Amino acid sequence: MSKRFFRLLTELSSRKSISRLTGTFAKSRASRRLIPWFARSYGIRIEDAEKHVREYASLNDFFSRRLKPGLRPVDSAADTVVSPVDSLITGIGPIHEGQMLQIKGQDYTIEELLNSSPRAVSYTNGCFMVLYLSPTDYHRIHSPVAGRILEKEHIPGKVYPVNDFGLVHMRRVLSRNERLVTYIRHAQGELAVVKVGAMNVSSIQYVSPLPNVLERGGDLAYFEFGSTVVLLFENNSFTPRDGLAVGVKVRMGEALGVLHDKSRPKEA
Repeated sequence: MSKRFFRLLTELSSRKSISRLTGTFAKSRASRRLIPWFARSYGIRIEDAEKHVREYASLNDFFSRRLKPGLRPVDSAADTVVSPVDSLITGIGPIHEGQMLQIKGQDYTIEELLNSSPRAVSYTNGCFMVLYLSPTDYHRIHSPVAGRILEKEHIPGKVYPVNDFGLVHMRRVLSRNERLVTYIRHAQGELAVVKVGAMNVSSIQYVSPLPNVLERGGDLAYFEFGSTVVLLFENNSFTPRDGLAVGVKVRMGEALGVLHDKSRPKEA
């Protein structure tokens, strides 16, 4: 009964209008008084922030903060894919005939996640990784590879929570929520970075100015509250590093795996 009740509340509060109200307050100067409380509540290391806590103009300004230089070194090994965010892995595995299987007990299709994009065919037997950002995490999103932006797409949708409750008890949250998809051409092919909005996320923003050519670890976008990034790799193009699994924490700039020539089979 309680799960049904919370599901109903979540459905009612998943409207963009409510999320906009939350976002409006978070961007107001009045919200800056909540920054110390927010940081204490979520155990955020304010000493890692680029600026002193009193220099942030609003709660949203603090939430989308940059870190001090050097705190997130970017792995420089050849053909490495790095984590675009600080996050918890909530899904990882091969894509089977266009399906991402068993993400918190639910299956998703690449076609619905990418809004029936013609590019979806490139990922039908590739690899996926779901990266969840909690309110504690650093919320700027970086490029996982060096490459050129091929295409960007904004997909309107709901704002369901993308935490454990949302992924388990709400139907197909990742493909029903608002999404911002960036397709990046790298030396071995392309990949998709799917940024998924969530409850109380007032928006997902690209950095400005957004360069057309990205460095590995370069600025790409940021969430204005916690959410999820889904990485999609083309068929036969990516091998994840050992030790990555659901429940593992990764930091921005940390190696996730290696890209390779799609025309050659992966080594055993």
